[in-house]
Amino acid sequence: MSPTSSTFRALRHHNYRLWAGADIVSVTGTWMQVLGVNWLVLTLTGSATSVGLSLVMQALPTLLFGMWGGALADRLPSRPVVVAAQLAQAGLAVVLAVIAFADVRSVLPIYAVALAGGLVSALGGPALGRFGAEVVPPADLPNAMALGSILNSAGRILGMSLAGVLLPVTGMGGLFVINAASFFVVIAAMAAMRRAEFHVLASAERQPGAVAEGLRYVLRTPWLLVVLALWFVSGSVGRNYQVTMAAMSAGPLESGAGGYGLLSTVFAVGTVLGGFLAATRPHLTLRLLLITAFVAGVAQALSGLMPSLWTFAAMMLPIAAGAVALDTTVSARAQLDSPEEMRGRVIAALSIVSAGAGAVGGPLLGWLSDTLGPRVALEIGGVSCVAAALLTAVALARLSGRTIRQAVRVRPSLENA
Repeated sequence: MSPTSSTFRALRHHNYRLWAGADIVSVTGTWMQVLGVNWLVLTLTGSATSVGLSLVMQALPTLLFGMWGGALADRLPSRPVVVAAQLAQAGLAVVLAVIAFADVRSVLPIYAVALAGGLVSALGGPALGRFGAEVVPPADLPNAMALGSILNSAGRILGMSLAGVLLPVTGMGGLFVINAASFFVVIAAMAAMRRAEFHVLASAERQPGAVAEGLRYVLRTPWLLVVLALWFVSGSVGRNYQVTMAAMSAGPLESGAGGYGLLSTVFAVGTVLGGFLAATRPHLTLRLLLITAFVAGVAQALSGLMPSLWTFAAMMLPIAAGAVALDTTVSARAQLDSPEEMRGRVIAALSIVSAGAGAVGGPLLGWLSDTLGPRVALEIGGVSCVAAALLTAVALARLSGRTIRQAVRVRPSLENA
């Protein structure tokens, strides 16, 4: 397809083409670093729990300071904040490289870098989201988000693959150096963008209580609360497949590490398919959100019944595709149907819900898999997601005062945005 087709319409814009190219480079570098950090921590400690703790360190600042980052993003110009965040992340990657090359035998400096990186993401992430919305007109933002999901999935696959190839050659420090360089690709792409083609969002005035104002907006917007609740459920018990795929591979499927690798690859392919599904849609509506959440929940419940590795892998495709389509739709609707001057704080709320879902869901699914078995864990998670989708439909119907069939039109703009 050409960039002018509906599936790739965001690529018609010069600034977005630069942003998309920089994005896949940055995501590839990030996943190379993820593999390097995980392997470094595992080498130093021999503990998978220690690896999980490094992930908690990265997520914790978002839970604590995410709304402050959103308030800054709404008040300050996006570009300088994004550049500063990119430089900070590049510096932290260099610190990791020094730790690796110096053969430091303590895991504490790595945890410190993970915590600092999480803080940079918490404060700079909302500005990054606002900037990404400024490189395309509002009508093409859902498509840009969908294409971004494809690029993120492709970058993840490419990054993990390259890291596996380069690790024996460059060592873990080399992976961190490559990631540091990737942030300068983003900065160069931003410098090459055409200022006249930006679609600058309205900024909030500088005033005390901006964080509290953002929280009040979320709490006083019923449709947004309902959607975020559905996203939390799907993101906790319906999204942490790193846990359940590993448990199924080691347990009922008896496929070991090879099976887990196969499932991870199939899941990654499914995420790419989900990105294309979202990109082909002219509008990302709440109807699509409800249908996707329901179908993905049913598929998850059925996956727990699959007798073999290949049948289980086949179920991963619609589940992964549904997860990406759901994420893209939630992000698009939450941003487009909120005031521009509140955009950063809404993005921060999305990040907080996502981080919280991961923090709750991973341990919960692990505990269910250990106590009741991975099959039951999948079935409980799937049924929970189906129930959440149905309850969301009922809640939106009541908010709109219409039938469930019309519930996806809580606001008239939702169908036409």
